[in-house]
Amino acid sequence: MENQTLEGDTLLLEGLKVTRQSSIPAFILLLLIYFFIMVSNISLVVLISTEHSLQQPMYLLFFNMSINDAFGASTIIPPLLRDIFTPISERYVGYIHCAFQAFCAHLYGSASHTVLMIMAFDRYVAICNPLRYAAIMTHRMVLVLSVWAWTISFLMVVILIGLSVRLSRCRMVILNPFCDNASLFKLSCESVLINNIYGLGYTVVLLGSSIGSITLTYLRIAMVCLRSKNKTLNRKALQTCATHLAVYVIMFVSGFIIIVLHRYPHLSDHRKLASILFHVVPPAMNTVIYGLQIKAVRQKIFIMFTRNTTTRGK
Repeated sequence: MENQTLEGDTLLLEGLKVTRQSSIPAFILLLLIYFFIMVSNISLVVLISTEHSLQQPMYLLFFNMSINDAFGASTIIPPLLRDIFTPISERYVGYIHCAFQAFCAHLYGSASHTVLMIMAFDRYVAICNPLRYAAIMTHRMVLVLSVWAWTISFLMVVILIGLSVRLSRCRMVILNPFCDNASLFKLSCESVLINNIYGLGYTVVLLGSSIGSITLTYLRIAMVCLRSKNKTLNRKALQTCATHLAVYVIMFVSGFIIIVLHRYPHLSDHRKLASILFHVVPPAMNTVIYGLQIKAVRQKIFIMFTRNTTTRGK
């Protein structure tokens, strides 16, 4: 692949490497996962949008997360499905399309952190200051926080990808299952020092702010629960916090594995698989964790299901 010469803005994408024998099972598995991700997340979005009782701050933040998960999965999985049955030597992609895919992939990752940070703040107010929760977490506040979460992510990723797009190119092969920022600046023979500095700063700020805010939030919640003798409050806090923390840990571990594997070139195939899982596992698990663990959502799903069953029976 490295020796192949292409003209203009056409790149050669490695894509998903599967054997001929495993191509059909891999396609079916990815397709089923993508179908589940889209159906579950879109269903949660529709449910929150149409049910007035679920249009509360916590569920509106779930709304943000489901949109982001559907967006992240749609950025990566459909192109992977297309490439499975396309020979590696024919997996062409335009440079602009590649840059756009890299932008979307990083926007998904950034928004995942910022949205979870807002959710941690929501839980903090609900548990540590319950009497003022309704006054603080108004619909306006949720809207402002959501806009800030997406805007900050958008601006950070624009700069990240912009620094790579400005570079000239001397290579035309993307050695990755999909386009990302590292794939873009590795196409250049120029100095990428600025890219590495900003990329490191981007990672430190994003991970540092999310880990720091969530750690401080949960320490504060733990202190309140330890001082409180209200078993109902502690049980509710444990349930909601455990749910939020499980989602964060899944996303953090998936992303951290990719960062670690970048330091071991001989494990490049493992890193490529991990990068795919980052866009598959969290979106698939989030709706299961939130949709099935939260009583109000379970009840609404059950009512909708029984209502549809009854209507068909008539």
